[in-house]
Amino acid sequence: MRWLLVVIAVLVGLVAAVALMGMTLPQNHTASRSAHLSAAPDSLWTIITDVERYPSWRKDVDSVQRVAGVPQLTWREISGRDRMTYEATTFEKPAHFVTRIADKGLPFGGSWDYRIEPNGTGSRLTITENGEVYNPIFRFISRYIMGHAATIDKYLAALAVRTGDAYVPSER
Repeated sequence: MRWLLVVIAVLVGLVAAVALMGMTLPQNHTASRSAHLSAAPDSLWTIITDVERYPSWRKDVDSVQRVAGVPQLTWREISGRDRMTYEATTFEKPAHFVTRIADKGLPFGGSWDYRIEPNGTGSRLTITENGEVYNPIFRFISRYIMGHAATIDKYLAALAVRTGDAYVPSER
């Protein structure tokens, strides 16, 4: 019985330490990654902005539903039981696309800024995440366990497979 109390005390102490460390971290962060892809800027633009086709090349997206009745491109990504709504706030073909998380009440939020530049016969894509993590425990996990650029790296790796390229993470 005594060892059970010790285990519980250690676990409570760990959670408290993680929460306290998370409170010392800033709520906002910026992470950026670039990839050199063989697709020309116009082709890359089409792949990135054709949100309905995301499930065909992103293994983390089961389906996409367009949100009707709004003036800008808005969609909901469904992955298992998770659903997240995004909206395009900048749509400047073929070079600049910005999306933001439209759902309120999540423990995180923010935007992704996509910049496409010609690079020889292909393109250089830079994605900058301007993220917000409201929950201090999630803030700790995002910073020290996952890394702020983990989602960008996952996205760019899937995109590179889609374009027939290899992705090597690099900051812009």
